[in-house]
Amino acid sequence: MKKVYHLKNCNTCQRIIKELDWKNEAQEIRSEKITATQLDEMAKLAGSFEALFSKRSIKYRTMELKNKTLNESDYKQLILEEDTFLKRPVFIVEDEIFIGNSKAIVEALKQKLND
Repeated sequence: MKKVYHLKNCNTCQRIIKELDWKNEAQEIRSEKITATQLDEMAKLAGSFEALFSKRSIKYRTMELKNKTLNESDYKQLILEEDTFLKRPVFIVEDEIFIGNSKAIVEALKQKLND
């Protein structure tokens, strides 16, 4: 399976998708919400829901979540309720997951796609 979860209005997501010339499955998470099953599959590959959670989201600050102790079920519920809590983009290539937009992640993804 090759799939990306992204937001269409996220310039960084769109830049990376274009840079990769991504022709595989894509799910725009605002118009097609992530299901609990999909999120569970991502967390299994990532090792935790926290690994998928973006602490850079504006809502993270406005909801003052940094002052709270969150557990795995909290992270899962927050991502399901608000798409901006998902660290983006999330690429799944076969049995590997690539989360976020750091140069190292994008380079590792390119390497995987070229294998």
